[in-house]
Amino acid sequence: MTDYKLLAAQIRSLAEDEPHYIPVLSNASALLYENMEDLNWAGFYIMNKGSLMLGPFQGKVACIRIELGKGVCGTAAQKDETQLVKDVHQFPGHIACDSASNSEIVVPIHKDGKVVAVLDIDSPSLSRFDEQDKAGLEEFVKTLEEVMDFE
Repeated sequence: MTDYKLLAAQIRSLAEDEPHYIPVLSNASALLYENMEDLNWAGFYIMNKGSLMLGPFQGKVACIRIELGKGVCGTAAQKDETQLVKDVHQFPGHIACDSASNSEIVVPIHKDGKVVAVLDIDSPSLSRFDEQDKAGLEEFVKTLEEVMDFE
């Protein structure tokens, strides 16, 4: 069981020295990848020029740009709601950046009420993520929103 409260406290502490989003998201992806079981990718896509651009991550090489409304990440950003997908192969328009991914969770990140990025986590296992993960990761993202400087 992942201790999301501890992860949030750790990222809050790490952001004290430098709140710029690049080091914060870099450390956040490392924390999640090291502390959550059964993952093959953990990272971020950042809004840039009307689409999502690859940001800091842990895992295999990834897609560089994702259009809004495309795949799980683009859908989460466009709808501004967490996407918990138990089987990505059943998700309409899924983008297979890594063919080993079978389940995924994507959480939108906000600044001033607008989506500025998404947290994207993939697993090689079907149904890896549940409602506890969703709630924990949404709280983790709220901490990111509080401590991060997106200027």
